[in-house]
Amino acid sequence: MTRLILTADASAAGAIREVGLGDLVIAIERRLVWGPLPSDAECQALFSARPLGLHWLDDTPAWRLEKKSGLKGRGLIDLLSECDSAELWMGPEPNAQLLLLWLLDHCSIEEGAVSKLLIHHLDFAVGDVTPEQLAKLSPPATKLTQDHLELARRAWQAYRAPTPQAWFDLLEADLRLLPQLERCAVDLLSELPSVTTGLGATETRMLELIAPGNVQPFDVFPGHEKPNERRVFDYWEVGALLDELARCPVPAIAGLDEGPFTLDMHDDALRYARYKRSRLSLTDLGKAVLAGEHDFRRHNPIRRWWGGTLLTNKRLWRWDRERRMLIAPD
Repeated sequence: MTRLILTADASAAGAIREVGLGDLVIAIERRLVWGPLPSDAECQALFSARPLGLHWLDDTPAWRLEKKSGLKGRGLIDLLSECDSAELWMGPEPNAQLLLLWLLDHCSIEEGAVSKLLIHHLDFAVGDVTPEQLAKLSPPATKLTQDHLELARRAWQAYRAPTPQAWFDLLEADLRLLPQLERCAVDLLSELPSVTTGLGATETRMLELIAPGNVQPFDVFPGHEKPNERRVFDYWEVGALLDELARCPVPAIAGLDEGPFTLDMHDDALRYARYKRSRLSLTDLGKAVLAGEHDFRRHNPIRRWWGGTLLTNKRLWRWDRERRMLIAPD
């Protein structure tokens, strides 16, 4: 084992593996843009050897772990020490960038591990390109310095803070060492409730796509070459957002005939078919919110994690996109 490649999703790992770019390619598919973040103890344990809870290799198929003798249950630092090089292939998607920050923060505790690491600063999602296309690309690799590690640590701690203020303050810093970080920072801030509509950027885009009426649910899900270009949330998270817009005290969306968007619904063929056949339209509130005339959060509750911040109606941090300003709760 000489060349280790770490990436953020299975499709990216599959493309890299098919091209033959690494001796060992591992996807770490931890979602950091949705739900509560792991605690400090969980963050440390995740990358350790033989943990009691979640492990960084959990997303690697068992047969692949067995194929590589001694890989199962290994700690990240130990594995890095045995590799000639370790490369981080992280795309511009916010979850991938957050995972990059977490990895750099963790690896900074061991100088020997840091010396093995290279970053490929990608401006494309690896999973969106074919192996043939990927083979023709040669994204530049950057050797890590202490400045990279300090910036990553600052950003990771800012995202984990109990308010978004420190994350917002990153916009005043020099982020050029991590070229996708500024875009990531703005993309995530844009998912805070808007100062006018009470909705984040992904929710707003969904309303825009539903506005013409007679729209099916999966027409508004983000994806490669789809009209919803937002790439912050994944399939299950977008399904939950659509539920929140349609299944609340005063809905913004009408016509969602099945739900909630859970694995149980997907496993029931009849319910899943009803969901896909739904024809969506905006309610009067949805039209008013989209026009900037009403605040969705004045009518409906919110209890959702944004990084280390728990957003509630009484503690609602907001984003002013026009002025690029963070607005603290009243």
